[in-house]
Amino acid sequence: MRSIAIVIATTCVAVFGSVVHAEEKSAFRTDENSDESLPWFQPVPGQFPPENSAHYISGELIGVDFPERKLTLRVDRDDSQPRALMDYPVDATMLPYGSVYYNGAPAALQDIPLGTHLHGWFYERPEGEEKHWTLRNGKPHNVNDQRASPEVDFTRCLRVEDDFSYYARQNQVWKIDQVDLEKNKLTATLQQEDRSIGDPKLFDLTSSTVVYRGDGFGTLQSIEPGQTVQLNVTWATLYGPGRVFHIWLDEESRTLASERQLQRHRNHVRERGVPGWVDAVDDKEQIVTITFFDGIDLTLFEDFGIIVPEPLGWPTSGGAKDDLAPKGTIAVARECLMTYDPVNDRKGGNILATNRVPIRPGCSGVQIQVQCGMLLEGYRPTKIVRFFPASWPVIAIPREEQFHGRE
Repeated sequence: MRSIAIVIATTCVAVFGSVVHAEEKSAFRTDENSDESLPWFQPVPGQFPPENSAHYISGELIGVDFPERKLTLRVDRDDSQPRALMDYPVDATMLPYGSVYYNGAPAALQDIPLGTHLHGWFYERPEGEEKHWTLRNGKPHNVNDQRASPEVDFTRCLRVEDDFSYYARQNQVWKIDQVDLEKNKLTATLQQEDRSIGDPKLFDLTSSTVVYRGDGFGTLQSIEPGQTVQLNVTWATLYGPGRVFHIWLDEESRTLASERQLQRHRNHVRERGVPGWVDAVDDKEQIVTITFFDGIDLTLFEDFGIIVPEPLGWPTSGGAKDDLAPKGTIAVARECLMTYDPVNDRKGGNILATNRVPIRPGCSGVQIQVQCGMLLEGYRPTKIVRFFPASWPVIAIPREEQFHGRE
């Protein structure tokens, strides 16, 4: 478990802090403070949200528009829901700094198979958008007179992760108590530091359950009582805890899964740039200050210091003043992190400073200052950009991931 925990710890450290300042507790409603007289926290452009300010929702991934970073979850059933409102979906958009984890490593939405059960943290739709539910005489009132999930107004997503990532991040594993292959049933109990957490759960196995063992595949017959495993499930809460989608039987298989996902994430970011937002612009000195978002493998920032003696060239219009110092280019991006035309629409120059800033939910804790040969209109405070260190070749990405031609 240690290697998986390290991967997660290096990429997210702030979202789930246990400390909430007293003044923040009293300012808005949270899952811990259910005072309905308080509003839920509303994200502010250009500011990272406070810890523990998002609302937890779990459900199954049933739709994705990955270029726009939109997802649809069928919300899990629980005892708080009227039966008539069960199994309805929530449509949500990832916040610019919203992060995704899969198999214990950072991910993009397109990495996660449809049907995977996810855990997520969300904010209510912003002011100006009509809500489905409002309070009337202290009770939820359905504005649209259509059935919908009680969670339908939580449309901005801070983070989603699969069961593997969720439990591995907390150093928890499932211990198999019993396997019944005649009835395709698996009984397992969640464990942390060799202690049981909660009651045993009865999962379903299917003939299509994918079993990972060592550096290869196993079969349903490879599953044995006493093993400590990670599971990803589907059809959660419809007929019980869920059907086992994928199961990793040992540490080797889990480490390989996390490492593969980590490499996929690194390749994804190297080809699209590191996302962040502009904190400040010095128009006279042409210096842009950028703070990078959470959900980025921190080892990628090591590439910022690599010296590339060749000039930045096209399309930087002068670019770096010192080619023997760290440098890179900046592409303007939309809120969904989609760039316009990254090959032809970037400027850049030398990295003057790399600073550590306070880590908050959504923030990587890394900030840089770049002195550009020319500024673009999109380099304005609160606006989203992607940064390419000089050692990363900038290539054309698939057309559906570019805003060029859509406007």
